[in-house]
Amino acid sequence: MLKKLRNLDAYPKINEDFYKRTLSGGLITLVSSLIMLLLFLSELRLYLHTVTESKLSVDTSRGETLKINFDVTFPALQCSMLSLDAMDISGSEHLDVRHDIIKKRIDSHGNVIEARQDGIGSQKIEKPLQRHGGRLEHNETYCGSCYGAEASDEDCCNTCEEVRDAYRKKGWGLSNPDLIDQCKREGFLQRIKEEEGEGCNIYGFLEVNKVAGNFHFAPGKSFQQSNVHVHDLLVFQKESFNISHRINRLSFGEYFPGVVNPLDGAKWTQSTPSGAYQYFIKVVPSVYTDISGHVIQSNQFSVTEHFKGAEAGHFKSLPGVFFFYDLSPIKVTFFEQHVSFLHFLTNICAIVGGIFTVSGILDSFIYHGQKAIKKKMEIGKYS
Repeated sequence: MLKKLRNLDAYPKINEDFYKRTLSGGLITLVSSLIMLLLFLSELRLYLHTVTESKLSVDTSRGETLKINFDVTFPALQCSMLSLDAMDISGSEHLDVRHDIIKKRIDSHGNVIEARQDGIGSQKIEKPLQRHGGRLEHNETYCGSCYGAEASDEDCCNTCEEVRDAYRKKGWGLSNPDLIDQCKREGFLQRIKEEEGEGCNIYGFLEVNKVAGNFHFAPGKSFQQSNVHVHDLLVFQKESFNISHRINRLSFGEYFPGVVNPLDGAKWTQSTPSGAYQYFIKVVPSVYTDISGHVIQSNQFSVTEHFKGAEAGHFKSLPGVFFFYDLSPIKVTFFEQHVSFLHFLTNICAIVGGIFTVSGILDSFIYHGQKAIKKKMEIGKYS
């Protein structure tokens, strides 16, 4: 039985007396050993690190919200003019969004203006005008008029902003703020003139329904008039608005490793008097699961751009920067994983066996080649 088992040996041993070591064989052994070592270290590094795999599936999620993170700079549009609106195909509207966003005034060099300097605005009238028409008396409580936009007899508008809000709710535009006592006292128009040449950096996030929609940055407060979305641009008494902008950051959802947001750092400079710059965005839902099992629900997107100019000083469309987004029905799932040990072992065996075999063939070719050349030289010598 042992003799039969010995006959199965696929690696017969040769007596060391029959070995012949050569210089070429030593060099090939050294080079092949180095190559084996490098490939082994490369395979070990791949085994120790995680790899990211991906797969596509149909997005069946319902009733979720979409978080939009933005950071946009308008170098030639004042913060007092700029407003943010969002709406979607479900009918949901968020007009003049103020929560979760921050506006920073910037000068012509892009530096942040920390605080408004004292004295901006016209000289205030000492006694404000009451709703009933007289000036505020010493013992009276102030209740300013909404100039016909009151929802009820008890409503008061004590600031210019409250009058504008009341007009917006009625669907009216405020054409001449100097006729409004509150705006005149606060120096609304003079403040806008004093801010001429300033810019605005606006950043924050929006929580919207996970359906197709748009959000836009535009001058003036928005309101609905005959089911049409309009902005009260007459209040600024300007014929054109410079909507040059730089997108510092725009993303849909949380960051995850490897995500690329194509609009980060995008910049556009307006050359025509006025117009609307539009971004058409295709949002692809993405799920990232790291090696520890932590799941990140996020999105990737692609974008195309279009500029719509004004004609002869008349606003063919609302001046501003518009982001129209639509959601893809396909979801991309990324997941981190380690290479299996069996796969690692198989690759190591392939590396060692492959290099050993190729080195043996090369060594044999060189040895027999040298031997044949030497034999021919000896024949030529004695002939």
